Amino acid sequence: MSTLASPMITDLIAGTLPETLTAVVAGEWTAVDAGSPTFPVYDPATEEVVAHFAQTPVDAVGAAVENAHAARRGWARTAPVERGRVLVRAAEAVRAHAETLALLESIDTGKPISQARGDIAVTARYLEYYAGACDKFGGETIPQADDTLAYTVREPYGVVAHITPWNAPISQMMRGVAPCLAAGNTVVVKPSELTPLTTSLVAVLLVDAGLPAGVCNVVLGDGPSVGEALVRHDLVRHIAFTGSVTSGQRVGRIAAERIVGCHLELGGKSPTIVCADADLPRAAKAGALAVIRNSGQSCFATTRLFVHRSVHDEFVERVAAGMQGLSVGRGVDDPDLGPLVSGAQRDRVLSIVEQARAGGAEVVAGGHPPAERDSGFFVVPTLVTSVTNDMPIARQEVFGPVQSVLAFDDLDEAIEQANDTPYGLSAGVFTADVGRAHRVARDLQAGQVQINRYAGAGVEIPFGGYKASGIGREKGIEALLGYTQLKSVIVALA
Repeated sequence: MSTLASPMITDLIAGTLPETLTAVVAGEWTAVDAGSPTFPVYDPATEEVVAHFAQTPVDAVGAAVENAHAARRGWARTAPVERGRVLVRAAEAVRAHAETLALLESIDTGKPISQARGDIAVTARYLEYYAGACDKFGGETIPQADDTLAYTVREPYGVVAHITPWNAPISQMMRGVAPCLAAGNTVVVKPSELTPLTTSLVAVLLVDAGLPAGVCNVVLGDGPSVGEALVRHDLVRHIAFTGSVTSGQRVGRIAAERIVGCHLELGGKSPTIVCADADLPRAAKAGALAVIRNSGQSCFATTRLFVHRSVHDEFVERVAAGMQGLSVGRGVDDPDLGPLVSGAQRDRVLSIVEQARAGGAEVVAGGHPPAERDSGFFVVPTLVTSVTNDMPIARQEVFGPVQSVLAFDDLDEAIEQANDTPYGLSAGVFTADVGRAHRVARDLQAGQVQINRYAGAGVEIPFGGYKASGIGREKGIEALLGYTQLKSVIVALA
């Protein structure tokens, strides 16, 4: 594996980003406000400061929204086919800068560079997919009496606020921004203050590629000040938020007060049921992979494995074997797993594992930082068995490289326990019986169910949850429709 030395990281960032990262408005980084506090951006693998950003003042948040509002009419009235061409050029710009964006994403989040490269490819794919959809959706005519014509049209909201998380900053950004732009909206994005690098850069690249200035702006800072100022602004007509339930509830309350719509994607505690007739090697591989992607920092990850007691021990052995020997290290060295995003997140994950151990669960593998590393926010891949569904490790979103196994004897019991959670984002089932597979998929309370696989689905497939996992759907045509409002037109023909 090649190692990118710290001076090279410094040179990469200095050659790509301003000395102090600021908001991006109309395709340009804004000036640093003398009164704005600045904050460090850390490489979570080394705990080194790699950049700084200036928190966007509240009045500058308003200016970013007003700029996007001013751009909305021209963008909405751009012919759909031309909007599509612009998004194609934007996708080409992302691909042209893919390696730079991937390195920045890896440094910022700690994820392995191969995973970061995958995220950049997905980012470009979102733009390509929605570019192709710009001129392929619309309203419908509705049968009426002979003297009446009725039809519907889909129109953009205007300015849409996007608040994005730290686990996959650039792909999570484009997951919502691309369909928004395809529908004719303009956007203001606030990335997590932990991972602001690629979001800011790609907003500049989009304008360089031909996106009109003001159509995609970025503001920087924390949720309570910058995020709240953004979602409270009178010109913001729709809100998209991905993050914790607590923060999502706050955003939802503001949306309700303002009577504006919102997309909320609030995480999950996704179960997978492994039946006695399952393909155990395939199921065990899915269980191990759940802790590898983003070091388990994924709302989608399946982290409650309900395994039939007759195959439980063999399954646990297979998952443990799949975790054994996984490398942990700096993302730019492309290990199997990188660090967690922060020291606070690492400590939280370790605390939940210790709580499970104290409650009677068995930590079969991991559950501690790697002994060979004296810096960085690392946790080795962890497998916990003898878990019961009332333990915090089975109730809370751990968001780390931790897998839990729960034994079951009766399938109906397993389904009941799988559904016994506030969340309902995703779920899975492994079985050789096709009828059983479909019955379980029917009965699982989740926005997405996978059968005999558990991996990321394409940008074409709607994604979102039941219950506390959120409101609305991202990805696919559903997202495009969700970022429009419907108007009915009724005409007297006489």
